Amino acid sequence: MYHSHHFGPCLHCHSQSYIRMVQHLIERCLLLQMSRDQCVKVLAEHASIRPLVTLTVWRELQKENRHFFQAYFHSISPRPLIGSYIQRGARFGRRKQYWK
Repeated sequence: MYHSHHFGPCLHCHSQSYIRMVQHLIERCLLLQMSRDQCVKVLAEHASIRPLVTLTVWRELQKENRHFFQAYFHSISPRPLIGSYIQRGARFGRRKQYWK
């Protein structure tokens, strides 16, 4: 499942460079508004990074940037559809008053 060829630094030979590379890839996933699980899957499939490595780096980033991740998770969490339906309904109700 994991390929032995590396296009970047090797975890065993250059661990600091490898971890920085994983961090950079996680940051790119964040820019694409991926969840942690999506990021782990994408990095495993496309960059041959073991899920345990991605999860470990993700956890460390989360520890160092607690407030950022709280805001990030809030921004990507699915919004309940009922809330937007109620707001839309209230807006339409106001419009009906103007048509009378």
